[in-house]
Amino acid sequence: MPYIEQVPVSEAKGLLKKLLDEAMERAGRVWHIIHIMSQNPRAMDASMAFYGAIMCGPSPLTRWQREMLATVTSKANDCFY
Repeated sequence: MPYIEQVPVSEAKGLLKKLLDEAMERAGRVWHIIHIMSQNPRAMDASMAFYGAIMCGPSPLTRWQREMLATVTSKANDCFY
């Protein structure tokens, strides 16, 4: 359980509700990495836009290569998600 208080999905309003609804539509659930940002929906929105630009925007790397780099980096940093 995280130490950061999270806004329950059922209580989300405005921009936060929109972002959580989009997350549900994309993945069928709200991943913890997204939900932990629920106290600051503007930061969540910016973070998701940044991620989209890195992973899906124009690049000399393929999507597969970018995913592999993210996986190796997470492993090197002992991240378990």
